[in-house]
Amino acid sequence: MVDTVSKERRREIMQSVRSQSSLENLVSRELWKRGIRFRKNVKSLFGTPDIAIKKYKIVIFIDSCFWHACELHGRIPKSNQEFWRKKLERNKQRDKEVQEYYLKRKWHIKRVWEHEIKKNFDQTVNDIIDFIDKAKNNLKLNNKSEK
Repeated sequence: MVDTVSKERRREIMQSVRSQSSLENLVSRELWKRGIRFRKNVKSLFGTPDIAIKKYKIVIFIDSCFWHACELHGRIPKSNQEFWRKKLERNKQRDKEVQEYYLKRKWHIKRVWEHEIKKNFDQTVNDIIDFIDKAKNNLKLNNKSEK
C-alpha cells in the first residue's frame, strides 16, 4: 500500500514525534507528587532512561506498545512494511542491549509497558515505587555488609 502523504509531509510528521510521551509525563508527575526524586531522560546514561536515580543505580524505561513492538499490542503499519519491520526489530534488539548493559553493571532496571499504565495507572505507579524502594533497600544492605 502506498503512503497517503508526501515524503516531505511524512518527514514533518515523524519529526514532530516527541522523545517524551504523555504517558511518561503522567507517570513522572505522579512519582514526583508521591515524593520520588529522579532525573528524566538522562542522556549521559546508556539508552537514555526515561527515569533515573543514579545514587541508587536505578533506571526505568516506559515503553510504548508501538515503538517497542509489544507482543500484545504492537503492529506493523500497512505502508512501507519492510522499513517498519526492520525499524521495530532494531528497537527490540536495542532494548535487549540496554537491558544487558545495566544488568552486567548491577543496576536495577525496570521496563513498564504502555498497556500496563493504561490498564491500571495507580497499580503501575505503586509497582514502580515498590521497585524503587526494594532497589534502595538492596543497596543499603549491600553497603552495610561491605563495612
